[in-house]
Amino acid sequence: MKIEQLYTGCLAQGAYYIESEGEVAIIDPLREIQQYVDKAKANNANIKYILETHFHADFVSGHVDLAKETGATIVFGPGATTEYDIHTAKDGEELKVGKLTIKVLHTPGHTLESATYLLKDENGKDHAIFSGDTLFLGDVGRPDLAIKSDLTKEDLAGMLFDSLRNKIMPLADDVIVYPAHGAGSACGKNLSKETVGILGEQKQTNYALRADMTKAEFIKEVLDGIAPPPQYFAKNAMMNKMGYDTFETVLKTGNVPLNPNEFEALANHESALVLDVRTQADFIKGHIPNSIFIGLNGGFAPWVGALIKDIKQPIVLVVPEGKSEEAVTRLSRVGYDNTLGYLEGGIEAWKAEGKDIETLESVTVDEFAKRAKTETLNILDVRKEGEYVSSHIVDAQHLSLDLINEKMNEVSKDKTYYVHCAGGYRSVIAASILKARGFHNLIDVDGGFAAIKQTDIETTDFVCPSTL
Repeated sequence: MKIEQLYTGCLAQGAYYIESEGEVAIIDPLREIQQYVDKAKANNANIKYILETHFHADFVSGHVDLAKETGATIVFGPGATTEYDIHTAKDGEELKVGKLTIKVLHTPGHTLESATYLLKDENGKDHAIFSGDTLFLGDVGRPDLAIKSDLTKEDLAGMLFDSLRNKIMPLADDVIVYPAHGAGSACGKNLSKETVGILGEQKQTNYALRADMTKAEFIKEVLDGIAPPPQYFAKNAMMNKMGYDTFETVLKTGNVPLNPNEFEALANHESALVLDVRTQADFIKGHIPNSIFIGLNGGFAPWVGALIKDIKQPIVLVVPEGKSEEAVTRLSRVGYDNTLGYLEGGIEAWKAEGKDIETLESVTVDEFAKRAKTETLNILDVRKEGEYVSSHIVDAQHLSLDLINEKMNEVSKDKTYYVHCAGGYRSVIAASILKARGFHNLIDVDGGFAAIKQTDIETTDFVCPSTL
């Protein structure tokens, strides 16, 4: 028996490779499928099943392409309907992979078709569950993402309570838990940084699995403090349900070198968004006017999904040398398939053609603290609500990056703002969006709140986020 977790940090997502006797099951594959094909080929094995735990909302799965490539059967839980061929499993149905048995447990709640896959070893002993977004380590899936359902989130939370109590908690304590996500995913509220756990430990430590918890208490606690889902979630879920262009097609049309004049023409005449995916330091030093920064070195795909509202938006890329394919790939993971190309030669080629460059002013925290002593500064904190409430600079204005497109009218074009986040990544994203909308009096605070706390700038008393 071979079990391998293939974890993608940017999406905080775990796909799984299970092999026995030359047969393979892949659970929740990423959009780019070659890694699974190559792994099976290297082991002289054939992919038999592609098991989807549910219609994912936070990324576009590779199940459709992988089935076309390998002839494997796509399996969804009870009630799932799609525009492509699948096997809709029955609750309790057993699938054979070599000497292993995978039992389908219908666990609705996160979504209606959600399934947990229980892996039994060759002796029939329960070995592990692949719990999708039903059970995370330290948390459970949010119950507000069902596609086109008349059910309320309270209804779904009630279903999730029953699924956990009736299907998962009765399993033995030594069963391994392989969830679909870890910390950083917006599919739950407070996921653990660990990506593999033991069910018995979750029964003891996971708030949602308390033995004495009533259904009413569960519904209240699981819904308390849940943020609205990012706008791209529903769009990704529909792509996973309806199908999509092949990844190879997306890569072929998106990974195209463009000279500066071709690049500029697409930006001007095709209304293509100029997306700069270099480091924030490079963007600060020089960037194309009206370009948006979202760097590959941070939470790239989720921030693209949260901030670029039109999933079909034409995009042209400014990338670090040799990173064009990676950028197109990571955009496609969240359904942004309309990349038209990248600037060949990068920003240096753009400058060599005599085209305009803009910079973003940035100051060290020491300089920021020095200025704060002699003048009244307008400070813009773009961290999330919980981070801001936990502790912030006294009198700083809060504008969460998540909501910048909706709340931009709360910022004045006539004022100069010092913009900061926690470490420096999100503040440059925010500044780039504001600059593209005509806000030009912006100064980035290098190092963000982590560095600010080391100065004598007055901040509010710290409040532990878990108590909020």
